[in-house]
Amino acid sequence: MILLNIILATFAVGAISVLAAAWLSTALHTGVLGQMISLSAGLLLGTAILHLIPEALESQPDFQVLARTMLIGLLAFFLLEKSSVLRHSHHHEGDGHNHGHGHDRAAAGPGGLLILVGDSVHDLADGVMIAAALMVDVRLGWMTALAIAAHEVPQKLGNFIVLLNAGLSRARAIVYTIFAGASAMIGGVLAYVALSQSREWLPHVVVLAAASFIYIALVDIVPDLHRRDSRRESVIQVLLLLLGVGVSALVTASLHSG
Repeated sequence: MILLNIILATFAVGAISVLAAAWLSTALHTGVLGQMISLSAGLLLGTAILHLIPEALESQPDFQVLARTMLIGLLAFFLLEKSSVLRHSHHHEGDGHNHGHGHDRAAAGPGGLLILVGDSVHDLADGVMIAAALMVDVRLGWMTALAIAAHEVPQKLGNFIVLLNAGLSRARAIVYTIFAGASAMIGGVLAYVALSQSREWLPHVVVLAAASFIYIALVDIVPDLHRRDSRRESVIQVLLLLLGVGVSALVTASLHSG
Protein backbone atom coordinates (compact mmCIF):
# COMPACT_ATOMS: atom_id res chain seq x y z
CA MET A 1 0.00 0.00 0.00
CA ILE A 2 2.83 2.41 0.85
CA LEU A 3 4.64 1.56 -2.38
CA LEU A 4 1.46 2.26 -4.36
CA ASN A 5 1.11 5.65 -2.63
CA ILE A 6 4.74 6.43 -3.47
CA ILE A 7 4.18 5.64 -7.15
CA LEU A 8 0.93 7.63 -7.26
CA ALA A 9 2.35 10.63 -5.37
CA THR A 10 5.52 10.91 -7.46
CA PHE A 11 3.48 10.50 -10.66
CA ALA A 12 1.02 13.17 -9.51
CA VAL A 13 3.83 15.63 -8.72
CA GLY A 14 5.37 15.14 -12.15
CA ALA A 15 2.07 15.33 -14.03
CA ILE A 16 0.81 18.42 -12.21
CA SER A 17 4.08 20.34 -12.53
CA VAL A 18 4.65 19.51 -16.21
CA LEU A 19 1.06 20.23 -17.31
CA ALA A 20 0.95 23.48 -15.33
CA ALA A 21 4.34 24.55 -16.72
CA ALA A 22 3.22 23.80 -20.29
CA TRP A 23 0.06 25.87 -19.78
CA LEU A 24 1.91 28.77 -18.21
CA SER A 25 4.50 28.79 -20.98
CA THR A 26 1.71 29.13 -23.55
CA ALA A 27 -0.31 31.78 -21.76
CA LEU A 28 2.67 33.43 -20.07
CA HIS A 29 0.58 34.24 -17.01
CA THR A 30 3.48 35.74 -15.08
CA GLY A 31 1.11 36.95 -12.37
CA VAL A 32 -0.07 33.40 -11.77
CA LEU A 33 3.54 32.23 -11.66
CA GLY A 34 4.43 34.85 -9.05
CA GLN A 35 1.48 33.80 -6.92
CA MET A 36 2.47 30.14 -7.23
CA ILE A 37 5.98 30.97 -6.02
CA SER A 38 4.66 32.81 -2.96
CA LEU A 39 2.28 29.98 -2.10
CA SER A 40 5.00 27.37 -2.51
CA ALA A 41 7.25 29.23 -0.06
CA GLY A 42 4.56 29.01 2.63
CA LEU A 43 3.86 25.35 1.89
CA LEU A 44 7.56 24.45 2.00
CA LEU A 45 8.19 26.26 5.29
CA GLY A 46 5.00 25.00 6.91
CA THR A 47 5.56 21.40 5.82
CA ALA A 48 9.18 21.43 6.98
CA ILE A 49 8.69 23.05 10.39
CA LEU A 50 5.21 21.86 11.33
CA HIS A 51 5.32 18.35 9.84
CA LEU A 52 8.67 16.89 8.89
CA ILE A 53 10.84 17.99 11.81
CA PRO A 54 8.31 16.99 14.54
CA GLU A 55 7.74 13.61 12.86
CA ALA A 56 11.49 12.98 12.69
CA LEU A 57 11.84 13.84 16.38
CA GLU A 58 9.13 11.35 17.27
CA SER A 59 11.05 8.59 15.49
CA GLN A 60 14.49 9.72 16.69
CA PRO A 61 14.20 11.59 20.01
CA ASP A 62 17.89 12.54 20.10
CA PHE A 63 17.59 16.17 19.02
CA GLN A 64 21.36 16.70 18.81
CA VAL A 65 21.76 13.90 16.28
CA LEU A 66 18.98 15.24 14.07
CA ALA A 67 20.26 18.80 14.44
CA ARG A 68 23.62 17.70 13.07
CA THR A 69 21.88 15.96 10.18
CA MET A 70 19.95 19.13 9.36
CA LEU A 71 23.10 21.27 9.49
CA ILE A 72 24.90 18.85 7.18
CA GLY A 73 21.90 18.97 4.83
CA LEU A 74 21.81 22.77 4.70
CA LEU A 75 25.55 22.97 4.05
CA ALA A 76 25.29 20.28 1.39
CA PHE A 77 22.53 22.14 -0.45
CA PHE A 78 24.62 25.32 -0.32
CA LEU A 79 27.64 23.52 -1.80
CA LEU A 80 25.53 21.84 -4.47
CA GLU A 81 24.07 25.17 -5.52
CA LYS A 82 27.51 26.74 -5.52
CA SER A 83 28.75 24.01 -7.85
CA SER A 84 25.68 24.54 -10.10
CA VAL A 85 24.49 20.96 -9.55
CA LEU A 86 21.39 22.27 -7.84
CA ARG A 87 20.15 25.41 -9.49
CA HIS A 88 16.70 26.98 -9.22
CA SER A 89 15.65 29.79 -11.48
CA HIS A 90 12.37 31.65 -11.65
CA HIS A 91 13.54 34.19 -14.24
CA HIS A 92 12.53 33.96 -17.87
CA GLU A 93 12.46 36.14 -20.92
CA GLY A 94 9.25 38.10 -20.96
CA ASP A 95 8.64 37.73 -17.25
CA GLY A 96 9.22 41.37 -16.45
CA HIS A 97 12.80 40.90 -15.23
CA ASN A 98 15.62 42.70 -16.97
CA HIS A 99 17.21 39.93 -19.06
CA GLY A 100 18.79 40.47 -22.43
CA HIS A 101 17.35 38.84 -25.53
CA GLY A 102 18.61 35.27 -25.82
CA HIS A 103 19.17 34.89 -22.07
CA ASP A 104 17.37 31.54 -21.88
CA ARG A 105 18.99 30.23 -25.05
CA ALA A 106 22.41 30.97 -23.57
CA ALA A 107 21.40 29.40 -20.26
CA ALA A 108 20.33 26.21 -22.02
CA GLY A 109 23.72 25.27 -23.37
CA PRO A 110 24.26 23.21 -26.54
CA GLY A 111 20.95 21.73 -27.62
CA GLY A 112 19.23 22.88 -24.45
CA LEU A 113 19.19 19.34 -23.03
CA LEU A 114 21.89 19.54 -20.38
CA ILE A 115 19.48 21.39 -18.11
CA LEU A 116 17.43 18.19 -17.92
CA VAL A 117 20.32 16.34 -16.29
CA GLY A 118 20.27 18.61 -13.25
CA ASP A 119 16.48 18.49 -13.20
CA SER A 120 16.53 14.67 -13.18
CA VAL A 121 18.87 14.64 -10.18
CA HIS A 122 16.64 17.13 -8.40
CA ASP A 123 13.50 15.08 -9.14
CA LEU A 124 15.24 11.92 -7.97
CA ALA A 125 15.85 13.59 -4.61
CA ASP A 126 12.20 14.75 -4.52
CA GLY A 127 11.12 11.14 -4.93
CA VAL A 128 13.26 10.09 -1.98
CA MET A 129 11.71 12.82 0.19
CA ILE A 130 8.16 11.86 -0.77
CA ALA A 131 8.86 8.18 -0.09
CA ALA A 132 10.38 8.91 3.33
CA ALA A 133 7.42 11.08 4.34
CA LEU A 134 4.89 8.48 3.15
CA MET A 135 6.66 5.79 5.15
CA VAL A 136 6.16 7.92 8.27
CA ASP A 137 2.50 8.79 7.58
CA VAL A 138 0.46 8.63 4.37
CA ARG A 139 -1.14 12.05 4.92
CA LEU A 140 2.24 13.57 5.73
CA GLY A 141 3.60 12.09 2.51
CA TRP A 142 0.85 13.60 0.39
CA MET A 143 1.32 16.96 2.09
CA THR A 144 5.03 16.74 1.24
CA ALA A 145 4.11 15.90 -2.35
CA LEU A 146 1.81 18.95 -2.49
CA ALA A 147 4.59 21.25 -1.26
CA ILE A 148 7.02 19.79 -3.81
CA ALA A 149 4.49 20.12 -6.64
CA ALA A 150 3.87 23.79 -5.82
CA HIS A 151 7.60 24.47 -6.01
CA GLU A 152 8.16 22.31 -9.09
CA VAL A 153 5.76 24.33 -11.29
CA PRO A 154 8.09 27.39 -11.51
CA GLN A 155 11.10 25.05 -11.74
CA LYS A 156 9.59 23.08 -14.64
CA LEU A 157 8.42 26.28 -16.32
CA GLY A 158 11.99 27.59 -16.28
CA ASN A 159 13.31 24.40 -17.86
CA PHE A 160 10.46 24.31 -20.38
CA ILE A 161 11.04 27.86 -21.64
CA VAL A 162 14.79 27.26 -21.84
CA LEU A 163 14.16 24.21 -24.04
CA LEU A 164 11.75 26.14 -26.27
CA ASN A 165 14.21 29.00 -26.68
CA ALA A 166 16.94 26.49 -27.52
CA GLY A 167 14.92 25.46 -30.58
CA LEU A 168 12.93 22.43 -29.41
CA SER A 169 9.30 22.04 -30.44
CA ARG A 170 6.67 22.36 -27.72
CA ALA A 171 5.76 18.67 -27.99
CA ARG A 172 9.39 17.55 -27.69
CA ALA A 173 10.01 19.90 -24.76
CA ILE A 174 7.00 18.41 -22.94
CA VAL A 175 8.17 14.84 -23.61
CA TYR A 176 11.72 15.54 -22.42
CA THR A 177 10.46 17.28 -19.29
CA ILE A 178 8.17 14.33 -18.53
CA PHE A 179 11.05 11.87 -18.88
CA ALA A 180 13.19 13.98 -16.54
CA GLY A 181 10.35 14.10 -14.03
CA ALA A 182 10.00 10.30 -14.12
CA SER A 183 13.20 10.08 -12.07
CA ALA A 184 11.11 11.12 -9.04
CA MET A 185 9.26 7.81 -9.24
CA ILE A 186 12.57 5.95 -9.54
CA GLY A 187 13.93 7.79 -6.50
CA GLY A 188 10.77 7.03 -4.55
CA VAL A 189 10.86 3.30 -5.28
CA LEU A 190 14.59 3.03 -4.54
CA ALA A 191 14.12 4.92 -1.26
CA TYR A 192 11.26 2.62 -0.28
CA VAL A 193 13.41 -0.47 -0.85
CA ALA A 194 16.42 0.98 0.98
CA LEU A 195 14.52 2.46 3.94
CA SER A 196 12.45 -0.70 4.38
CA GLN A 197 15.70 -2.52 5.09
CA SER A 198 17.16 0.23 7.29
CA ARG A 199 14.33 1.98 9.12
CA GLU A 200 16.76 3.71 11.47
CA TRP A 201 17.77 6.01 8.61
CA LEU A 202 14.19 7.17 8.03
CA PRO A 203 14.24 10.10 10.54
CA HIS A 204 17.49 11.38 9.01
CA VAL A 205 16.04 11.35 5.48
CA VAL A 206 12.94 13.16 6.74
CA VAL A 207 15.12 15.83 8.38
CA LEU A 208 17.12 16.20 5.15
CA ALA A 209 13.83 16.75 3.35
CA ALA A 210 12.97 19.48 5.88
CA ALA A 211 16.40 21.06 5.37
CA SER A 212 15.83 21.05 1.62
CA PHE A 213 12.44 22.75 1.98
CA ILE A 214 13.79 25.41 4.33
CA TYR A 215 16.81 26.09 2.13
CA ILE A 216 14.74 26.40 -1.05
CA ALA A 217 12.14 28.65 0.61
CA LEU A 218 14.54 31.04 2.35
CA VAL A 219 17.52 31.07 -0.02
CA ASP A 220 15.90 30.58 -3.41
CA ILE A 221 12.32 31.87 -3.26
CA VAL A 222 12.16 34.63 -0.62
CA PRO A 223 15.01 36.75 -2.10
CA ASP A 224 13.20 36.64 -5.46
CA LEU A 225 9.99 37.85 -3.79
CA HIS A 226 11.84 40.78 -2.20
CA ARG A 227 12.78 42.05 -5.67
CA ARG A 228 9.15 42.96 -6.40
CA ASP A 229 8.59 46.57 -5.32
CA SER A 230 4.85 47.02 -5.82
CA ARG A 231 2.98 47.38 -2.53
CA ARG A 232 0.02 45.47 -3.97
CA GLU A 233 2.28 42.60 -5.05
CA SER A 234 3.91 42.55 -1.63
CA VAL A 235 0.55 42.27 0.13
CA ILE A 236 -0.51 39.44 -2.18
CA GLN A 237 2.79 37.65 -1.61
CA VAL A 238 2.43 37.85 2.18
CA LEU A 239 -1.17 36.64 2.08
CA LEU A 240 -0.33 33.70 -0.19
CA LEU A 241 2.71 32.76 1.87
CA LEU A 242 0.53 32.79 5.01
CA LEU A 243 -2.08 30.74 3.13
CA GLY A 244 0.56 28.10 2.43
CA VAL A 245 1.56 28.02 6.08
CA GLY A 246 -2.12 27.91 7.07
CA VAL A 247 -2.77 24.88 4.86
CA SER A 248 0.18 23.15 6.50
CA ALA A 249 -1.15 24.02 9.95
CA LEU A 250 -4.58 22.60 9.10
CA VAL A 251 -3.05 19.36 7.89
CA THR A 252 -0.97 19.23 11.08
CA ALA A 253 -4.15 19.49 13.14
CA SER A 254 -5.70 16.73 11.04
CA LEU A 255 -2.68 14.48 11.56
CA HIS A 256 -2.74 14.97 15.32
CA SER A 257 -6.46 14.48 15.62
CA GLY A 258 -6.11 11.27 13.64
